[in-house]
Amino acid sequence: MFFRLLFESFRRQKRRKSVALLAIALGMSIATAMIALGNDVGDKMNQELRTIGANLVLTPIEDTLDVNLGGVNLKPASEGAYIPEADLAKMKGIFWGHNIKGFVPTLSDRQTFFANGHKLDAELIGTYFEQPFRYGKDQYTTGARGVNAWWQVSGAWPQDYRDWPQTHDPQVLVGSKLAETSGIKIGDDLEVRGRRLQVSGILNTGGEEDQAIVAPLHIVQEILGQPGKVRRVVVSALTKPEDNFGRRDPSKMTPADRDRWYCSPYANSIAFQIHETLPNVRVDQIRQVEQNQGKLLSRVSGMMLLLTFATLLASALAISAAMAATVLERRNEVGLMKSLGASNGVVASLFFTEAGLLALAGALIGFAAGAVLARRIGESIFGSAIAVHPVVLAVVICAALLVTFLGSASAVRKAMQFDPAVVLRGDA
Repeated sequence: MFFRLLFESFRRQKRRKSVALLAIALGMSIATAMIALGNDVGDKMNQELRTIGANLVLTPIEDTLDVNLGGVNLKPASEGAYIPEADLAKMKGIFWGHNIKGFVPTLSDRQTFFANGHKLDAELIGTYFEQPFRYGKDQYTTGARGVNAWWQVSGAWPQDYRDWPQTHDPQVLVGSKLAETSGIKIGDDLEVRGRRLQVSGILNTGGEEDQAIVAPLHIVQEILGQPGKVRRVVVSALTKPEDNFGRRDPSKMTPADRDRWYCSPYANSIAFQIHETLPNVRVDQIRQVEQNQGKLLSRVSGMMLLLTFATLLASALAISAAMAATVLERRNEVGLMKSLGASNGVVASLFFTEAGLLALAGALIGFAAGAVLARRIGESIFGSAIAVHPVVLAVVICAALLVTFLGSASAVRKAMQFDPAVVLRGDA
């Protein structure tokens, strides 16, 4: 009899059941999409943020030494401190080496150039534009074109390879402001220390490079007489926003906590590992990037959490309204059941079973719709699909049952309070 009443309820109240099912499915689809985004948004946004600049900077450790002896500062001269270029590939060998998405070394000095019959003084900066690298069996490409994605070049990027034909002059970029004040154009020739350079493009960065001449690193090393040396390296690493644990001093941690910190991709733990590999290098965080990243992720996560709660609340209210109308419509049925001896527990179990079946169906439909929605959001915003893990289905089912039962509780309590004599007499 119980199952027959259950079947008849769905058969005779298709419209009301459809409304409740739609409310559950909509709520669970948004919840599924937000949970999937919450699981993946950290990595996705980290990747996006890595396209707007580096978050670590490497300098020679000698530059930071400050030794005083008898009141005399014995700090080494800055121009004598360099980082061996050959050591840079070792960064890919650290524990979080795969999180290092790129690095850009630089070597610079102010030089006198001759262009179009005129003499001008400008900063000469050597760097990687798109330099191939090999570490072990892994091959990758790094340089300003990937790490400094905001650099805009009118014309062509210079080539990095060192076996540039001797019959061709090396190519360089001229900063936009320097080109404007000096009248240098694409295709012009420059001369510095007897070396001819050809302008392949005009560079606009909004920074100090706009007043400089940027050339392949090995060309600048040759001109400055510093083969295989660099002065500064910026690194773009995929990191986890620092929390309170990540800001702790690893030297004061227990061995277990230190292992956990070491094996977490915090910016400072990656910096620590780079320093272990390159002991003669000081590694600092570009704090503005890291702090903005953490704030942005926190705000986005909070917004998604708020949206999820608002959606679930709306679903619960819709379910409550639909169940209240259902109970009111079936009050005669409830009165008849009670007059035949049905207890409040039987009445409640009937309505909660209906609600549970609706919750399961709505959770499955909502999960499927939410997976499609998450995929579309990922492709439209981040350019790649967001995976929905199977464990999310269990979370969505539990959420659907909880929301449906909470939304139905008021209506079921009302049904349990019906007086069968009053209801069957038509006074209710």
